[in-house]
This record gives sequence, C-alpha cells and structure tokens, in this order.
Amino acid sequence: MQTPRATKIVATLGPASSDPVMLERLIGAGVNVVRVNFSHGTAQEHTETVRRVREIADRLGRSIGVLADLQGPKIRIGKFAEGRVMLEVGDRFTFDIDCELGDQTRVGLDYKELVHDVKSGDTLLLNDGRMMMRVDRVTSTTIECTVTMRGELSNRKGINRQGGGLSAPALTAKDMEDIKTAVAFQADFVAVSFPKNAADMYMARELMRASGGKALMIAKIERYEAIDNLEEILKASDGIMVARGDLAVEVGDAAVPALQKRMIRMARELNKLTITATQMMESMIESPVPTRAEVSDVANAVLDGTDAVMLSAETAAGKYPVETIESMHRICHEADRHQSVALNSEFLNRPFARVDQSIALSALFVAFHLEVKAIVALTQSGSTALWMSRIDSGVPIYALTPEERTRRRLCLYREVHPMLMDYRSVEREDVLLQAESILLESGVVARGDLIVITIGEPIGKAGGTNSMKIVRVGEHA
Repeated sequence: MQTPRATKIVATLGPASSDPVMLERLIGAGVNVVRVNFSHGTAQEHTETVRRVREIADRLGRSIGVLADLQGPKIRIGKFAEGRVMLEVGDRFTFDIDCELGDQTRVGLDYKELVHDVKSGDTLLLNDGRMMMRVDRVTSTTIECTVTMRGELSNRKGINRQGGGLSAPALTAKDMEDIKTAVAFQADFVAVSFPKNAADMYMARELMRASGGKALMIAKIERYEAIDNLEEILKASDGIMVARGDLAVEVGDAAVPALQKRMIRMARELNKLTITATQMMESMIESPVPTRAEVSDVANAVLDGTDAVMLSAETAAGKYPVETIESMHRICHEADRHQSVALNSEFLNRPFARVDQSIALSALFVAFHLEVKAIVALTQSGSTALWMSRIDSGVPIYALTPEERTRRRLCLYREVHPMLMDYRSVEREDVLLQAESILLESGVVARGDLIVITIGEPIGKAGGTNSMKIVRVGEHA
C-alpha cells in the first residue's frame, strides 16, 4: 500500500466546484479541507454547500474539514462607468471618495479612510501590485497621483500602500455576522483576514465563542505590520495562513519566499498549524497541466514543512478543478518522500512541558529509531497528534478518535490521518485490540508490523495521554 500523503490540500469552493457531482470528484481526488470564501456568496449558499460537502464525505467514508474564510476590510477602489480604464506611465489619476462612477482621470473608493492613511510621496499598489502610482497630493476627499507602472484598472480592484500602515480594522460588521454563520454550520477552522496583532485574533476568538463555536482560529498573514507581530499573533491563534498575494504587495515580492520559510518554521516551533496559499497552481485555471515553476513552488512549500497547500480560483472558478487537485496530490506526495528528517536535533531544543506532550514526543523518537510502520494516537482532543505532527519523523500518524469534530480538525494536520473509533470498552487492553482491528481492516497495517500506540487512562479523558506501548500487530490474536 502507498504511504499516505503527509501534506494536506485545501480547496476553495465556488461556481466550478459546488455541485454534488464535482464535489464528489474533488473529494475522491484528494481534498482534505474545503474553503468557504465569505468574500463571495450568501450565508444561505455557504450553509447549503457545507451541508452538501458533509453529506458526500459521510457517504464516501471520508473526513473533510471546513475552513470559513472571513472577507475582512474591503480595501478596494469603486466602479468605472465603462467597467475599466487603461492607464499609462505619467498619467495623472485621482482617487475621490465622492466619485460615484469613475472615468479615465478618477475613481471612487470603497475604503474611504485611505485619505487619512497616505501622504505625499507614498506609493500605492493596485490590482495585486500589477499597477503602481505615486501620491502627489492629499486633500480631505481626494488622493492625487501619478502612474509609475502602467496597466489596466477595473471595478473594485484592491488597493494597498507599499510598506503597510492602513488603519482598516481586521473585523468588520459583515465579518461579525459571518462568524455567526460559520458557527451555525460548525466550521472547523475560521480564517481572519488582515490581522495586525494578537488583539485582532483574541477579538475574533471571543466573538466565535460568544456564538457557541469551537473552531480553530487561523490568522492570515497579509499585512506589513503582522510580520513584526508574528510571534504574538501565532500565540493568539491556532495557526496561520501564509497569504502571499496581499503580503507580497505590502512587503515586496522578493521578500516573500524567505518570510514563508520563517513563518512556517516559527509556527511549527510554537505547535501551530500552517497553510501556504496564493497562486500555487494559477495557470491551471486555464490549463490542464501546471507550469514547472508552479510544481517547484508547491514542492518547496512542502519541503518548508507546511501543513497544507491551498488552491483558490483554481478550484473555485477554474476549468480544471479535478486535474488541479490530482496534480497537487502528485507533487505533494513526491515532495513528502524527500522531506529531510532530523529528529534527534529537533528534540534538543524542545522542552517537555506536559505529560501528554512528553508521551507524544517519546512516541516519535521510538518510532523513528525502531523504524515502525505507524504511530497510532488514541486521542479525544487531537492535541497528542498535533504535537507529533510538529516534528517530521517520516512515520505516518493515525489518530483514532471518537469525536467527529476532532476527526475533522485533524484533516489539516501534516502527516496525521484521522480515523473514527467509538470505544466499545473502557478497559485498556480491549481498547488497544480494537485500535489494532480498525487499522488491520483499513489496510494501513498488516499482521507482524511494528507500531507505537499512545493512550490515556482513564479512557476517554481529554488531555489524558499518559502511556505508550510498542506493539507487534496480531500478537494478541
């Protein structure tokens, strides 16, 4: 049997991927988590899509996580009378908060606070950095500019100030309502757009909890200010998304690759999750095969240690959503095989703060040195599996849990493969035998294989993992 893919795939749902037939094909191709993008669609549409995903996943016997991605502040320009304009280097152009429909010389602003956030000499980047303007003069209602990089500008394109500094809050009134919707359909993860600091993440978590939710909180790192506050944001979150599009616009595209590596490394050290996103397979919106550069980009994210790689328009609106997933699966699987394992050095700098954490890391150490077939974590909350997944051992981790919510969360954890296990007994040996039986029936191990199992007593208590056992499969039969 082929070793299961360690790195997970997140696919954004949209017009190209929301009907039941396509959803089933995407799940079959290897999607682990679906992303519901609140920048588009209605609450009712998103709720129905999630219901459909879970119905199909149940029928296929698969675990699929759901990521609800909040829109965040609309840092965008307004609309043009003709839909778009073409601007050349040297053209004068004005952003006017009172303009209803733009023309060749001016356009309105959805983000009206921009007039307070910029000054003469600043550089504005539009349409994901494809166009640049120098700010010449700012009044109470206008920003007068000169075009320094030509390009086409169309309705509601994004606008950023180079170097960051925009005052827009991370959570808007729409986001607050969308959090309630996400809680109602039991999202497993909630992604917060444009957080500047830990306070933004604490606020989002409190709003989610006040609505009765238990989702894991993912901070999208896409603001210049977030880089300086990265550690505090990580500590306030359950994970981060390396959102390379908006981040590149603010910090410059050349800075992003090193930042990606730094962010993933820091997240793993702090026992947090990571999703690498933006333009990973963008050519496959129109093409059935990726470019060589895209193949290298995805593979490098895997080699950096990301938990998951994410697709956006490729699966939401592209012509080849299934082929894109299949291509990404192949690339990730091949890169997983070449992931370097430096387990001994990883352990040197990791304090064992808790009993369950110590058991998790001990199981990794034993599994690596004994060359076992699998690590098996019997877990209620998923914490044991999370700690195991922060260090690459080269050994697949099977997380057996009776909690459906935990099972769905585990879909995002690198190298962790969740399985549902309803305890038939609370006796330790009975539970271990049941776990062996599940693994044998699913074909992930065979009789005679050596495995390491972690378990907690009393059985069924969250956070109670306190023992480890090395087992030869079938020796009790």
